[in-house]
Formats: sequence, structure tokens, C-alpha cells
Amino acid sequence: MKTENGRLAILTPGIGAVSTTLFAGVEAIKKGRARPIGSLTQLGSIPNRSGASTSIASMLRLPALKDITFGGWDIFNDSAYEAAEEANVLDRDLLRELRRPLSAIRPMSAVFDPRFVRLISGPNIKKGRTKMALADAVRRDIQNFLKTNRCARAVMVNCASTEAHLPASAVHRTLKSFEAGLKANNPAISPSMIYTYAALREGVPVANGTPGQWAHLPFLAELAAETQTPLAGCDFKTGQTLLKSILAPGLKRRMLGVSGWVSMNILGNRDGKVLSDPGSFRAKEISKSNLLKSIFDGAKHPELYGDFHHIVDIKYYPPRGDNKEAWDNIDIFGWMGYPMQIKINFLCRDSVLAAPIVLDLALLLDAAKRAGRSGIQDWLAFYFKSPVPRSGPIDQDLAVQAVSLETAIKEMSSRLTAGRRP
Repeated sequence: MKTENGRLAILTPGIGAVSTTLFAGVEAIKKGRARPIGSLTQLGSIPNRSGASTSIASMLRLPALKDITFGGWDIFNDSAYEAAEEANVLDRDLLRELRRPLSAIRPMSAVFDPRFVRLISGPNIKKGRTKMALADAVRRDIQNFLKTNRCARAVMVNCASTEAHLPASAVHRTLKSFEAGLKANNPAISPSMIYTYAALREGVPVANGTPGQWAHLPFLAELAAETQTPLAGCDFKTGQTLLKSILAPGLKRRMLGVSGWVSMNILGNRDGKVLSDPGSFRAKEISKSNLLKSIFDGAKHPELYGDFHHIVDIKYYPPRGDNKEAWDNIDIFGWMGYPMQIKINFLCRDSVLAAPIVLDLALLLDAAKRAGRSGIQDWLAFYFKSPVPRSGPIDQDLAVQAVSLETAIKEMSSRLTAGRRP
């Protein structure tokens, strides 16, 4: 299989449970100790006109796992091995086998602002007179990482802690106003915005895996278009919301009414601790709530969804660690209005579900860049709770999103095979 030449750097703001689970998983797969379950780019294929299937990896000439180098930023000084030990997601015996490659991944100093993430802090933090100086420092980090690790190109996937929700303001409207805000240390500019700005300025594609709605802000779409760089987000569609995107469209297609949906979560990892802050929780609540609101159209079908109630709650429960438990109670009604209930109890592993998403997004965004795509990539909505639209609303039906994903992959494959750029 012919693949793109040169090493690919996958850079993650945040080297915590999700990132280290990805890093360790790739190293374990390279050693033959695991399989890339959950990853479309590694296991998926698409049927062609003859009825045969071609692997996505072959269609897009994706780099092999041995040709990927990982790096990132974090407020703690721990190596990826130490961070993985702290996260306590993976089997300790397997982790010890991977100690050498994981210990070699050490975090670059992070951009951090306690106003956006209030309940954790660390010593490995960048200093700068202005936020523009911090953005320039991140740009230098990217340049130095590529040179030091002999990488041909990079992709950034934001795996940082959830930032407190902040409504859009004038500084976010245009690229010009945002850059002025960086120089003036505008308090409405968060660390995640700084990372994304720096990456796009370097022509590095970005995926926002966090719940922050900043990926929807106009200045980023403007910058991504100007630099001809792909951008996608936001918030990885992992456990509870993944099930919603499968079940809710099915209920709608059967014309069954839904009067209420209550979603409760308990988790005890660093993400759970951060989300116990009301500001960070609000960002997550908005992201998780958007999906059902868009699927159940109360205006079009008021008799089925006109009085729909949706509650989302998350509780920090340290004994559970990374093994999240999600409860859903769904109140539905059918023929002649008779009520029924659906109850789901999902005991999931957040980082195990998220790790292959990070890998897929990085490889697909790299392919998009090589195929000449730029700006917002809404065909990647398949992977996000609150996907950024290119124009108009995005259908939150997972089956519809899967078709859009496959269509984009076929188109990119044609461009890459022909060696054409748009």
C-alpha cells in the first residue's frame, strides 16, 4: 500500500487520560499486543461499485502507525508514562511493557488560565507578556517539534480539560479583532483559542475534542480559510451521546413521541473533577444538549416533541475513576398517546472510547489537508457531539453522518489518487 511520505506529528494540548490511552494503544498495536478496535481508519473499509471493499487506510494513503510521532502540552511535568499511571486507565503490566516509548514523550509547557479551568493547576505553564506572545510560543513549539522529530507535517487534536463556558463577544467576530485581542490580553480569549490560532497560523489542521463552543466562533473559520487549513469540532462523541445519536433518530423515524430524556453521569477522573465547576459543566451541558434538540424538531412535529424536556447532569465521584457510568431514562409515547419508558445503564470507559476517535480525526484531517481541503470540515460530524457547521444545520443522525463521512473519503481518495488539488 502506498502511503504519504514523511512522518506525521500528532500534537495534543493535554497529556492526560485520553491522550496517554491513545499513545499507549498505538505502541501496544505496534508490538502486536493489541488491535485498533474502534478506529475506522485502521479497520474500516468502503464498498466500491463492483461490490468489493477497499480499506480506508489504502484509499487515503494514510501513514502507518510506525510513521506517527506523538507530542503535546500539559500543565504537569509528567511524562506520558507517568501521566498514564496517574490516569489509571490501562492495565499496569501492559503499561510497564510500554514504559520506554511513553517515557520519551514529555510535555511542552502549556498555555493556562485559571479563570477557564478553576479546579486544577500545575507548574508547567508558559509565561508571556501578552496572549499573542503565548500564541507565538506555541507556534515555535510546533516548528521545533517538527524539526527535532523529523516530521513532515502535523495535526493538533485538543484533548485538554473542559474550559468554562464563555459567550461569544466582539473580540471573536473577525480575525482582525481577535488578533488585536491577543495583543491586548483580552480576557475573553481562552487557552484553547490560543492553541488553535497558533496551529492554524502554522497550517496545522485542528480538531477540538473539548466541549468548548469556541470552535464555532467566526474568526476561526476565517483563519482556517485564509491559511487553507482544515478545522473540525467539537467534543468527542463517545459514550452516552453516541447512544443518543443512534437511538433518537430511530424513535423519530418510527414517529414515536418523546416527552422527556434524563441523562445522568458519574465519573472520577480529572475530567470529572474539572466538570464539577459550574462554568466548565455549563460548556459540557450545552454540548451534550444540542444533539437531541436538533434531532427532535418540536416546530415540525409539535404533537410528538412540542413539550420535550431534556436534563443532563454529571457528578464527580472519585472511586469510579475513568470508568464512567451513564444512566438514561427516556419517556416516550405511542399509539393513542399511551406512555412507555426506555432505561439505559451504560458502564463505559471514557478514554478507551475517545482514543480511537483522536487517531481517526488526526489521520482524516491530515488526509484532508493533503487532498487540498480547507476550512471547516463538517463531514467529520460523525465524531462530535456538537459539530461545527460549514453552512446550515448539521443532521445529528449518526447514520446520516456516516454517509457524509464516506462520501468525503471517496472524494478525497479520488483527488489523492489523481494527484489533483482543487
